[in-house]
Amino acid sequence: MAEQKLHVTLIAHTPEPEKVIAMASRTCYSPLDLAGLKDKAETANNAAYIRRVLASGHTSVIEHASFTFGIEGVSRTLLAQITRHRMASFSVQSQRYVSNAGQEVFDFVMPPRIRALGSEAEEKFLSQMKTMQGWYDEWSELLGEGSAEDARFVLPGAAATRMTMTMNARELLHFFSLRMCNRAQWEIRELAWQMYALVYPLAPSVFENAGPGCAHGACPEGKRSCGKTPESKKAPARNHRGSAKRSAARIPAANGTTAFSIGMRSSLASRNSGFIPANIAK
Repeated sequence: MAEQKLHVTLIAHTPEPEKVIAMASRTCYSPLDLAGLKDKAETANNAAYIRRVLASGHTSVIEHASFTFGIEGVSRTLLAQITRHRMASFSVQSQRYVSNAGQEVFDFVMPPRIRALGSEAEEKFLSQMKTMQGWYDEWSELLGEGSAEDARFVLPGAAATRMTMTMNARELLHFFSLRMCNRAQWEIRELAWQMYALVYPLAPSVFENAGPGCAHGACPEGKRSCGKTPESKKAPARNHRGSAKRSAARIPAANGTTAFSIGMRSSLASRNSGFIPANIAK
């Protein structure tokens, strides 16, 4: 076991989410029966329709699309933050049932600011993790069977974990507005951007305007603002069909776990300048 890196995969999602959202929305406004609504969703410009509905403030309809992520290489510090998002489902690796006893060192996450100090700082951090592993092993031996339940109390916030998490599209937009922000903790901010990269191609009409709160108005952080509020808040350019222009070309991020389309990234950069993490913006 050793240092872990953030890795996010999209395990499952609502098939054809824009079609499902459009059908659900038309249920509210159309006299058509369900068969007619389904036929309409097969032929209509669902993306343009969804944009009109969202612009009107009727956002509950996007809750019909859900996305399930596999997340690993994150710290227990991040876990304490992400579980504050109540409109989500979490299944997390348990420190009670998964023992860390007998290892050289438990899985951990090292903050970039510590790594930036150089190899001496990295070695010091690793040494501290190994010391805590020794404490864990000591308590495991003293407590005997079922010791993980109490031995885990000496593990730090740096201890790594993995989880399966499901959010609907509306909660994802809320999550992105808070966690893409420069004021968000670095680890959960990178997680938010990686999640965004996975869901945007599946429902661009829903997620094209996702971003930190200041991308849609005044910075909600007030006096705590990072001072990098984007100058441009223009919506992405539209093509003749009314959908946002996006290139199909894909660019891998520096860490190899995330890819963005050229058009998507440039659109985000125009509205959220200064917010895209370095390993994604390159």
